[in-house]
Amino acid sequence: MTIKIGVVMDPVTRIKPCKDTTLAMLLAAQAKGWQLYYLEMGDLWLRDGRVYGRMHSCRVYDDTRHWFDLQNEWTAPLAELDVMLMRKDPPFNMEYIYATYLLEQAEQEGLLVVNRPQSLRDANEKLFTAWFPHCTPPTLVTRNARQLREFVAEQGDTILKPLDGMGGASIFRLQSADPNINVVIETLTRHEQCYTMAQRYIPEIRQGDKRVLLIDGKPVPYALARIPAAGETRANLIAGGIGTGQDLTEQDRWICQQVGPTLRNKGLMFVGLDIIGDFLTEINVTSPTGVRELDQQFGLSIGGQLMDCIEEKLR
Repeated sequence: MTIKIGVVMDPVTRIKPCKDTTLAMLLAAQAKGWQLYYLEMGDLWLRDGRVYGRMHSCRVYDDTRHWFDLQNEWTAPLAELDVMLMRKDPPFNMEYIYATYLLEQAEQEGLLVVNRPQSLRDANEKLFTAWFPHCTPPTLVTRNARQLREFVAEQGDTILKPLDGMGGASIFRLQSADPNINVVIETLTRHEQCYTMAQRYIPEIRQGDKRVLLIDGKPVPYALARIPAAGETRANLIAGGIGTGQDLTEQDRWICQQVGPTLRNKGLMFVGLDIIGDFLTEINVTSPTGVRELDQQFGLSIGGQLMDCIEEKLR
């Protein structure tokens, strides 16, 4: 029986095909002979307790000028598919949350959703690290300005960031003598109305913010070390960082051992850990990237590994 796989994603016309992890996944599924179906957020709806989708069958190509063809439109209950990839990029806002409720309803009818909708809601990509405090640098989450000022003074060199950011947006590095401490705290907390994360600055960021990909709790054996551009604190690729593949260190593997079983139990089949030096800093569950770079540098097919895992789950 041919597997029918859908994907909920941002408009496929806007992706960068040479870097896009979702495209790599779809190429791998197509190589296995699976039928592909494309949806955007606006193509999902619920009627009388059942979730439907307006989807297009599609073909994908590893071609930077022509990477997809959308074909026949098909409207049907989502449960008529076998598996759905939830690959909508953040922001993780209420619209995203509503979509996870719809996908969870389809899950009740037997649809395998990757990643599990409830766990997408539960595992905030920054705050979820608190479940593994033995793996993280000193960390504070609060909306209280005094507590944040005291933490910056205590640590001396600190990163502050919002809990709902992505791509390095609104990340600040503060040192204890910085004259901008108050205004940064006011901006991030919106005058003590929004929770903010503070972590001790890790100087090993200069050697890279490593993205370690896990499939069903098990790590790919290489990390993508994102090296900050000159004069930049953030290593995110979207902020100008350069991605270089590296073997996992023993510490990387230990962190994966600590986190992996929880991810597997929560149905988080494709996850990207961010590791700086010896510390876990984020757990990316919504739409982790890095597959194309690692595939190219090490001759891998990470998308193929994920599809093999999905096929095993469907059995």
